[in-house]
Order: sequence, then C-alpha cells, then structure tokens
Amino acid sequence: MRVRPGPGVRAACPPPGYTMIDIAVVDYGTGNLRSVAKALRFVAPERTIVVSSNPAEIRSAARVVLPGQSAMPDCMRSLNESGLTEVVLQTSTDRPFLGICLGLQMLFDESEEGPTPGLGVLAGGVVRFRDAAMVDVDGGRLKVPHMGWSLVRRTREHPLWRGIDDGARFYFAHSYYPQPNDPDVTAASVEYPTAFTCAIARANIFAVQFHPEKSHRAGLQLLSNFVAWNGRA
Repeated sequence: MRVRPGPGVRAACPPPGYTMIDIAVVDYGTGNLRSVAKALRFVAPERTIVVSSNPAEIRSAARVVLPGQSAMPDCMRSLNESGLTEVVLQTSTDRPFLGICLGLQMLFDESEEGPTPGLGVLAGGVVRFRDAAMVDVDGGRLKVPHMGWSLVRRTREHPLWRGIDDGARFYFAHSYYPQPNDPDVTAASVEYPTAFTCAIARANIFAVQFHPEKSHRAGLQLLSNFVAWNGRA
C-alpha cells in the first residue's frame, strides 16, 4: 500500500535495544552513501550518524536521508529486495526526511526510466530530458545527462534554504527530473534549457535533484540546515 505523508510530524521512538540515532542514511545497496555520510559528519561532528540497512536502526533515527544514484529501475529493485521499503515509507511521514537525486525521484508515483513505479509518496512522475528540446539560447546542443554546476532559483522560502543565496550553484548529474502534480510542492527550479523542479518540500519532507554533498559551501549549508531542522516549513 502506498502512503502519502500527512501534515503532522511525530517524534521517532527507538525500539527496545537501540539508542537514539540522530541521522540514518538508508543503505539499500546502491547510492552515494559514503560521500553523503561523510558530508553530514563534517557539518555535524557531534551527531550520531549511521549508514544502515537495519530497519529497526533506521526507524530509531531522529532524521532519515534517502540517497540514490545510477538508474531508477536498479534503485527501486534494490530498495524492494533490501526489505527497507516499509521503513522508508514510514519514516517519510513522521520525521525530517531528506531525499537526494534518485532519492527524490523515488518518492514520486512513477518514472519514465524503465518505466518504473516509485514509492508514491508524492503525486507526479519523473521524465527524461527531450532530445529535441536540448538547445541553448545560442542554438548549441546541450548534453544529456545534465552534469555539472547549475544556478538554482528557489520558488518558496524554507528552513533548508537558510544562509544560502538565491541563485547559488549546485552540482547535478542526471538524465531525468520530477514533474509534481501539485506545483506548490516545488521549492526550487533550475534551467536546462527550460525551468524544471529541482527541489521539493512538503510537511516533513525535503528532497533535491542535485547533490548537496558535492556542492561545496551551499551544499554543506543545506545539510547543516537539515541537521537542525524540526521537520516543519
């Protein structure tokens, strides 16, 4: 059953035998896990941060990060085979939750890549850049995947943007991007060559198409903001 998060955020309660973990990075067998965890430990050295494939351990964490890279079919297959789908769905409803790259795309209903069903946490789909449209203002061809630094324009205020200039550059590496059914969940956009959603925010969920762990000062500031975030916009 697909679960869409409601507006409330409940405190995570550790199960018997587990101490409270500040941040769990979900390890489902793929994704840029170590670099994400390393960046989080850099901005929050005093916090307990784990890379975990243990459902009970993830469930005990105060905050959860779902990273991802490679292909959507591989990520969804790995997540389902890992037995972590249920705990990811649960934690996406009741505590600060950060999705990164494929971790953003997996939250939607489906992706053209495959095509592949997603987790259905957010209504909408994930589409591929259209080759015919990949032309810049000077008539030059743009490459797919979209890879490198791009200027991000936020479309709404949010605690995770604190200390980050509007128009800051973040690092991207992707061939697909999200199209939310509800435009109000969009928190930022980027142009390549036309504008598309590159960050979403709803209730306790914040997710980005770019890689904050590879985005130097702006990316580290976003991760630092996530560490301090109470899960409310």
